[in-house]
Amino acid sequence: MNQNIIIRNISVVDKMLSSDKTYDIYIRDGKIQKVGIAPEDDSAVVIDGTGLTAFPSFFDMHVHFRDPGFTHKEDILTGAAAAAAGGVTGVLCMPNTNPPVDNEETINYIKDKAAQTGIDIYQTACITKGMAGGELADFEMYKRLGIVAVSDDGKPVKNAELMRRGLINADKYGLLLTSHCEDMDIIGKGIMNKGAVSEKLGVPGMDRASEDSITVREMALAGAAGVPVHIAHVSTEGSIGFIRDAKKRGLKVTCETAPHYFIFTDEKLLARDADFRMNPPLREKRDVVAITEAVIDGTIDCIVTDHAPHAANEKADFEKAPNGVVGLETSFAATVTYLYHTGKITLERISELMSENPRKLLGLEPVYIREGSTADICIADLNREWTVDPEKLHSKSHNTLFKGVTLKGKPVITISKGKIIYSETK
Repeated sequence: MNQNIIIRNISVVDKMLSSDKTYDIYIRDGKIQKVGIAPEDDSAVVIDGTGLTAFPSFFDMHVHFRDPGFTHKEDILTGAAAAAAGGVTGVLCMPNTNPPVDNEETINYIKDKAAQTGIDIYQTACITKGMAGGELADFEMYKRLGIVAVSDDGKPVKNAELMRRGLINADKYGLLLTSHCEDMDIIGKGIMNKGAVSEKLGVPGMDRASEDSITVREMALAGAAGVPVHIAHVSTEGSIGFIRDAKKRGLKVTCETAPHYFIFTDEKLLARDADFRMNPPLREKRDVVAITEAVIDGTIDCIVTDHAPHAANEKADFEKAPNGVVGLETSFAATVTYLYHTGKITLERISELMSENPRKLLGLEPVYIREGSTADICIADLNREWTVDPEKLHSKSHNTLFKGVTLKGKPVITISKGKIIYSETK
């Protein structure tokens, strides 16, 4: 049952409202009924918003909930709990589960379990059957079952003609095709960025040419066909430069990055800690600068997490551990800390990157803090300093590269469709 809620005296991030004022927000029947001065309602839950800021809740369009098949790492329920703690009320899950998401039974299993969570869980399905790269999957079935995007994620489609047909088919059925850009032959046995740090550690590296070359290929294929393509988790100076040029030429290309790519470099790997390994890997200073500039100038459309949980025993061996880090509970805080409090971007830009743009790219209705809108709200304390303790994360796995890092800014209450699904006190 929805709650009537009054949030009093809170700052609001919305293009239609002044950032210099505070407002009351009145929520009834899952909708925002009033932004201004709330009416009296003795039945309402009252939240004191003094010193806090209300955002349209966030949408992370690149997560791995590992369900079905790898639920020792994460499952749909624990993934949703981590999302709620990060101010996120909508996610797009990747299809590399077991079995992969390419059939009606798996899709319906995910939908049924997602309905229990209180957040909107959308699913990406495979471009090719079984993510095997041999034959296109049934996109018509996907559309009928409510799928909104397709990707072969960590197993990029190697055959360019198959990818070209996948792009055209995705456009035909209104599905966003998102590409994990990686040439596996170039990657070889690489486990981190190829450069001075990998040489110092004596481990095989991932050459940036792997990401750059496939980014260019995907845009060339999409451009020739006149259809959209979305480039996942951009990490290199080269890739973002190619994307910027393609956008200027009018190609229908969009892209995303994750906070660690505009914050950390591969020097983190000097600790030989697998919690700093993900794919694509942490790069070099010039890449961090380039990704940051692309967030500022609008080249990057979305900030995502690529939330990729792994169990502690799986991450124990630096050289043999799987790649991936969790990020749902730190994404907003990291972005505020490193981009807002440093004066690089505004709160409105953060809302675009983390709330509005992801929903628009997937053909979903954006949420706003306006009268008549669905009450999907993240209430944040922008000045709250907190140190990330992996053991306190809501995810089933704790492989965060922000462990021990002090961040400034934190979601404290998350409201989904008029219901408080996460709340904490100092």
